[in-house]
Amino acid sequence: MPRERGEKVVATNRKARHDYTIEDTYEAGMSLSGTEVKSLRAGRASLVDGYAFIEGGEIWLDAVHIPEYSGGTWTNHPPRRKRKLLLHKQEIVKISHKTKEGGYTLIPLQIYFKDGRAKVELAVAKGKKEYDKRQALRERQDKRESDRAIASRKNLGD
Repeated sequence: MPRERGEKVVATNRKARHDYTIEDTYEAGMSLSGTEVKSLRAGRASLVDGYAFIEGGEIWLDAVHIPEYSGGTWTNHPPRRKRKLLLHKQEIVKISHKTKEGGYTLIPLQIYFKDGRAKVELAVAKGKKEYDKRQALRERQDKRESDRAIASRKNLGD
């Protein structure tokens, strides 16, 4: 049987880009049990309340919901448990220095399979204020309106 190739996105945290300003992103492996992998392969996961933290020189992912595998037995995993993330030591030190600065946090952006291995895209992010969110929304709406106006002008010229 040939190895899996390419990327398959399982879950994304769309609200994170709205609530946070993303500074850096890192790709980390995940230490999972067998039923967690099977549940992820079925496309079931939620990053809504997920966050990551550094404890004892290791990075942990917490509050990410991976539901129990339906075909599992007594070996099934708890849906919300701490999961160890696999990163190089230099990356952990860099992330640690960044998060010790004021206002920075670690949030998961997406879980995906890359060449058959479960990965998580982790972001060092700073929380947005309410007025920043409104301003970003207004800019997006203005850009959409200008694109529509340009498109309608092109259609009239044809």
